Parts: sequence; C-alpha cells; structure tokens
Amino acid sequence: MTDSTNSQPKPESFEYLSKAQQQSEDVASQWDQDNQQWWNWYMTLAENEQGQNNLAVKPAPFRPQAPIEIDKSTLAQIQDALSVPYELSADAIDQFARNGYIKLKNVIDPEHLTLLRERINSILIDVLGAEPGLAFRSDEMMWLHDELVRHFVLSKRIAQIASELLGVQAVRLYHDNALSKEPGCGRTPWHYDYHHFPIDSRNVCTAWIPLQPIPREMGPLAFAAGIDTYKLVKDLPFNKFDSSYDKQLNQIFTDRHIPVDDSGFDLGEISFHHTLSFHTAGANKTNESRMALATTYFEDGARLVSNPTMISGEFHKFMPAIEPGDVINSAYNPVCHSCAD
Repeated sequence: MTDSTNSQPKPESFEYLSKAQQQSEDVASQWDQDNQQWWNWYMTLAENEQGQNNLAVKPAPFRPQAPIEIDKSTLAQIQDALSVPYELSADAIDQFARNGYIKLKNVIDPEHLTLLRERINSILIDVLGAEPGLAFRSDEMMWLHDELVRHFVLSKRIAQIASELLGVQAVRLYHDNALSKEPGCGRTPWHYDYHHFPIDSRNVCTAWIPLQPIPREMGPLAFAAGIDTYKLVKDLPFNKFDSSYDKQLNQIFTDRHIPVDDSGFDLGEISFHHTLSFHTAGANKTNESRMALATTYFEDGARLVSNPTMISGEFHKFMPAIEPGDVINSAYNPVCHSCAD
C-alpha cells in the first residue's frame, strides 16, 4: 500500500477509492460510493498486456439517438418468447455441477437481443452521458423503469434455467447489470461471485447475456473449469490496491493446468455461472462496444450476510431495507421462477 502522505506514486486505484478506503488495506468496510465508481475501481485490479490500460481509453464519441419505440405487439411477442420453458438436458445440468458454468445456444431470439442492445445503450447514455470518457459503462436496476428490460430480467425462461441448474425450487432476482466494455478497455480481473455477492447461500448463479456476437478479440466472459477450482485460491489474500491478486490467480491456474474456456458467443447464446465459478473477461480489442446484460438469481429463503464488505458495492440498492441476517425478500427481489407455479 502507498500511504497518501508518501511521495511515492499512488496506485491507479486511488483515483476511485474514497480517502477512507485508501487508508485501510482490508475490505471489511462497506463501499461508500456508487456502482459506476465501483467498476472504475475494480477494473484497475486486472493484470493487462503491456500498453493495455483500462483507464487511459478514449472511446469514440457516442452518437445520441432518439429512444427506440417498440410497439405493444412486439413487446407482447418478446414477453411470450421469454416465458416459454427451455428444455435443459441432464447433461447440461451435470456439466454445470461439474464445471461451475454452462453455455447454452439459442436461448433468446437474436432480433429481440438487438432491440435490447439499442435500448440499454440509450439507458447508459441517459445515465452516464453521450461521451462519459469511461472504459467500462454500467448501470443496474434498469428493470424498475423500463418495460423491455423488465421482460428480460424477470423472464420465466431464464429464471427456470437458473433454478434447474441450481437444483432449487424457486429463485429470486438479486439484480440486473448492464456491462458495456468499450473499445480498447482491458481485462476484467479474475474473481468468483461468492466473494462479491452479500448472499449467505451457495445457491446463486448469474445469466450472462451478450447483446451482440462476441468473438475472442471482443473480450467474452471466460471461465476456469471446475466447480472446486476456488479451493486452490480461497486463502489467497485479496489486494484492493493493485493487480497482484489477479496476477497470482492467473499464475496458479496456469501452474495447475486449469482449463480456461474463453470461446466466443453467438447472438442468442448465453452462459450461466455458479457463485463459486472463477471467471474473467478479456480486453475489447475491437472498435465496437462489447455489451451484455447480466442477471443474478438466488435461492428463495437466502439471507443477507452478517458483514457485507466493500467488494459487494452498493448492495442496499438491490435489496432496500434488508439488514444483515435478514431473509432477502424485498420488493426488488421478486420470485422469478417457482416449481409451485
């Protein structure tokens, strides 16, 4: 750690950490800024290729467009399509249980995803501005104020897959998350969500939904195979100031010959990863924004952990009025699938 009174250069992370967070090496205190600032900080923790810098990116200016209007019949078609059950094979469930993730093709209509990409880009411009100067744009809880996004986030089809993969009777929504990695943006650091989500349960998974085809050079989500891979590194100290944690993780996975799946995504193909699944995402080496919608689901009845940390970001935004130890059941955490339905 570089002390703020020291003449040595400060870590890149200091640009995004509050003074209180700068002064302590641990992560025990809660995050004290918004979630976009959290992402700005978190992206500084990734080890990148020489010359690749998450923070020095100057994306091409965005061209604001009038919000796309979608007629009621199209919205109804999208809602119907996202309500049709998905035939999940026993092999897929076994693969998820073994590897901690699964990629499934043809889950969502590509035309519907194209509409969603346009809508989410408009939302990000509204929230962050047309030229935010950010390498990584994000927003969350969009489903509360946008009908199109709501159909995807509360989709019975997607939540049904999550429920069956986890082997639970019902799942609730944790949150939605727009993830737009801009041209030139570097890697996302290795991590597993059990370290991030303040949910006292291992029955948690995230659906990662690309909003355009994602070849390797665009930075698809990538997975370290093996549900138990986290055990190799669970005692590795997390460093909130630099990329040393990410670098050590990568070295351990390399030394142990852990297979890494960094294959691209077709449009309509989505992935599900378990809360114990280690994952990362590569740099976006294209001239197009790499956009995805992530939706996270957890087993109904799970509780908020006793001591949420800064790694969980602005978590109260996702579960208002829920206190440590409480069952997570706020109005913002609806049941999205139940076998009783």
